[in-house]
Amino acid sequence: MNTPPDFIIIGAMKCATSTLHEQLALQPGFFMTALKEPNYFSDDDQYARGRDWYLSLFADARTGDLRGESSTHYTKLPTYPQTLDRLRDHCPDPKLIYVMRHPIDRLISQYVHEWSQLVIPNQMGIDEALDAHPELIAYSCYAMQLRPYFEAFGSDRILPVFFERIASSPQAELERICEFLGYPHDPSWHHDLHARNVSNQRMRKNALRDAIVEAPVLRQLRRALVPKAVRTWVRGLWTLKQKPRLSPRQLARLVDLFNDDLATLGSWLGVPLSCPTFKDTVKAGGLEWKAAPSPLPRSSIASAVVESPSGSDHSSQA
Repeated sequence: MNTPPDFIIIGAMKCATSTLHEQLALQPGFFMTALKEPNYFSDDDQYARGRDWYLSLFADARTGDLRGESSTHYTKLPTYPQTLDRLRDHCPDPKLIYVMRHPIDRLISQYVHEWSQLVIPNQMGIDEALDAHPELIAYSCYAMQLRPYFEAFGSDRILPVFFERIASSPQAELERICEFLGYPHDPSWHHDLHARNVSNQRMRKNALRDAIVEAPVLRQLRRALVPKAVRTWVRGLWTLKQKPRLSPRQLARLVDLFNDDLATLGSWLGVPLSCPTFKDTVKAGGLEWKAAPSPLPRSSIASAVVESPSGSDHSSQA
């Protein structure tokens, strides 16, 4: 089928997009790409592979399937500034799902991920990382990330979804997502599917250790000869000992910064939204777009991207 996907989960990173991708893949009548994060419209090296490569990811879909992919790089401004133009050229009328999470929780989860991937040095604490990696903040500015999509496609093509609502009411949220996508059947949340990419369980990468751990023969010998308690202790040497803690100064700065962005997001949803109220508000559900953002001239959109928090992104798939 030589047509673009029916829908795309566009982010945000560390907000259960992998879990949602797999839950949808388990529903009859859905086809989700085996490559969970194609990042085709965002990453230059992926885009260079060409349209035929991208469409080949959906080649095994059956007639009538709802076809989707999930790439959190699509809402990583300003790291990938060409994403929206490329997406609009290839998918002029997509349905888009944007999953959000308490912005500070998301930021901390990304920090752990980047630490595990060796992007953040072993001894660099989270306070220092915020200065060295401002993308940790930028990717939690949801209104900033969404505004260009509103301008390009309109609010009716974008479904706001929240991590906390998925965690508290997964079946109801899955039904809401499927209704938005036009799914003609009754979906069922699979509670036996474990959450993917749990950051507090991440181990720091090590090429030699990972090669040994992944070797099938050595894995069998290790499990047979090394007590589980010893294996757990060794694993702990490569794992963060405790959840990263922001200093009071950094926390206060982030709350002020995110409250401004959340106030804008809340105005679009018709509810007061801030860091202190975020979790209770989104868990209650029923959040839909009540007002679209004021239109911006295209030159203003470009300026907003340039002026947003910047930084290079080295993250792997979320």
